[in-house]
Amino acid sequence: MRKSLSRILTLTKRNIKEILREPLSLIFMMAMPLVMQVLFYLIFHGLTDQFEMKYLAPGIVVFAEAFLSLFAGLLISVDRGTSFLTRLCVSPAKPYEFIFGYTLALLPLSLMQSVIFFTVGALIDPTILSAGIILSLLLSLVTSLLFIGFGILFGSLCTEKSVGGIASIVIAGQSVLSGMWFPTEGMSDGFLAVMRALPFKNATDLIKNSALGITDVNSELLMPLLVLLIYTVLVFGGAILVFKSKMKNR
Repeated sequence: MRKSLSRILTLTKRNIKEILREPLSLIFMMAMPLVMQVLFYLIFHGLTDQFEMKYLAPGIVVFAEAFLSLFAGLLISVDRGTSFLTRLCVSPAKPYEFIFGYTLALLPLSLMQSVIFFTVGALIDPTILSAGIILSLLLSLVTSLLFIGFGILFGSLCTEKSVGGIASIVIAGQSVLSGMWFPTEGMSDGFLAVMRALPFKNATDLIKNSALGITDVNSELLMPLLVLLIYTVLVFGGAILVFKSKMKNR
């Protein structure tokens, strides 16, 4: 167990260094959602409640996390194209140790994103400040795991050239199927059922509900959290299996 933890931490440190070597990618991943947060508030908040900062900031937090699927996918696919993973495949490291090494390296980035978006939101509209934001920040680590898992799965399956197209499906899904840009009250029951069965709306609702204040623990916290955890476990399970298969092929 101690040796396994040591290998995970070693891989995590190495992956953090690799992430920091691409500062432009980091800046883009944070700057684009941040610009959207500010512009959409300034343009639309007087027209519809959907773009009030108390709703917009939590939505942007999860929307930005969706870009982690692209970032993680590129990180792994690039490693697969070099001799790095080839050398590691002959080491005692297990597939889950590789996966956890990438995941732990990306979690601080996700938390930093969430802090930035809520901070900017509070500077624009101080009324959003509440104790619930602390819970939202903690839960943002949970929601980010889903998108990191997607990225690891895509990076294990796809090449560097194709991973971007696959990861964009997740980004589009978070944008269209989360309800962050439009009210869902007028939608058909069937379409709403589909949205609630997928992880995207549940991730957004989890962060939004906790930031606004939980009034019904079961429907506003536990149910979306349960759906999210089920998808996260399935995605990480698939990522580990695919990664293990790729290691055997090497």
